[in-house]
Amino acid sequence: MKQSGFDILSTAPADTDAGVVDNRAQPLASRMRPRNLDEYIGQNHLLAKGKPLGEALRRGQLHSMILWGPPGTGKTSLARLVARLCDARYDSLSAVLSGVKEIRAAIDLAKEHQQMTGQASLLFVDEVHRFNKSQQDAFLPHIEEGTIVFIGATTENPSFELNNALLSRARVYVLQSLSDAEIVQLMQQALQDSQRGLGQRALHIESANLQRLAAAADGDARKALNLLEIAGDLVNDTDEISADILDQALQGSVRRFDKGGDLFYEQISALHKAVRGSSPDAALYWMMRMLDGGCDPLYLARRLVRMASEDIGNADPRALQICMSAWDALTRLGKPEGELTLAQAVLYLACAPKSNAVYMAFNQVRADISKQPGYDVPVHLRNAPTRLNKELGHGAEYRYAHDEPGAYAAGENYFPPEIQDTQYYFPVKNGLEIKIGEKLQWLREQDRLSAVKRYAGDNRKTRITDEES
Repeated sequence: MKQSGFDILSTAPADTDAGVVDNRAQPLASRMRPRNLDEYIGQNHLLAKGKPLGEALRRGQLHSMILWGPPGTGKTSLARLVARLCDARYDSLSAVLSGVKEIRAAIDLAKEHQQMTGQASLLFVDEVHRFNKSQQDAFLPHIEEGTIVFIGATTENPSFELNNALLSRARVYVLQSLSDAEIVQLMQQALQDSQRGLGQRALHIESANLQRLAAAADGDARKALNLLEIAGDLVNDTDEISADILDQALQGSVRRFDKGGDLFYEQISALHKAVRGSSPDAALYWMMRMLDGGCDPLYLARRLVRMASEDIGNADPRALQICMSAWDALTRLGKPEGELTLAQAVLYLACAPKSNAVYMAFNQVRADISKQPGYDVPVHLRNAPTRLNKELGHGAEYRYAHDEPGAYAAGENYFPPEIQDTQYYFPVKNGLEIKIGEKLQWLREQDRLSAVKRYAGDNRKTRITDEES
């Protein structure tokens, strides 16, 4: 039944739960929600015999928890199953659609139930990471008082998205994407179930086509059942879900990809690490996974430019040029034609010699500047556009490098004197930076010789002065 905008799940036995079992207007994925642990497919690492959560549910023991996992891994189904196995009243909220008003209404209902029965209600909050801090805090006293047992579902990392106070009152369980074998088992269950699934129609599908559907679902149980239902609706008199029907059902189907979510950052992280690790095949794989999932190719172009500077740098300066050219070509060609230029760029990056010397120098300079005083520019490095500046000696002792041997003013200092001789850039022994390192070493040797000559000259002047005295 419905009450005050919340789904109230009856505590009646599973086989008589009309709200879940008999409503043919619901999608197949909703109708096929498991009624017991035997029907629940996947998450064996949590629910198998001997596992803490599975054993707690078999004993009917309730506790607050956070269910963290990708879409379609059974978070909502598990919350409903917890309520059923523990014979608890069930309320649900969606953080996308609800606010403080709805939270208060749910708590009021839970208090009424507790006063009447002495038992806590199970409150399931879907997409809990979308609640702000104050909304999350609103649950805390009621969890403490035992008015509610809280179950939150999230696709985002709870450590980043949920308050510590809420995390400390709930156990976090990580749900995993279903394997293709588990997806196949789930669809076979739906095909055979004549009460809730498609069993009444006696549909037939070859094993290879069932495997194809499972692969297209990409570990998402909800997507698998939705695709199966679409395919079933396209079947004609033959009752055969053929390859042609699958082609129609799978049109427009893309792999799971959540822009801005954990999966997004996991895949871009994998791409970046594959480039850094000089694995061209893996780098191309992760880039294509992101494109296949709907990632904006311009975002990937920007990230490749960043990788060119962060992980290759001056070991191969052409990497940056190639990435910029790929970005430019992408904007001119659009997709999908322009995406080939990204493939060329990512393969070049992965194969190029690696150096993070620019990245390390950049970070060290920024760190030093943030904690050091704002040192003045040395007088000899200052410009002298006016007579006053010249009278103050600005630039008077500056040595013009092009007038020096080898176009290098050996021994000249370009730092503030307080941090003279600081070194930030340490070229690695890879690619062009080998030559850069050798050049810098030669320049430092010229500085050393210049300092020796200057020291010898100063000593000579001192001796002459002493003799004259």
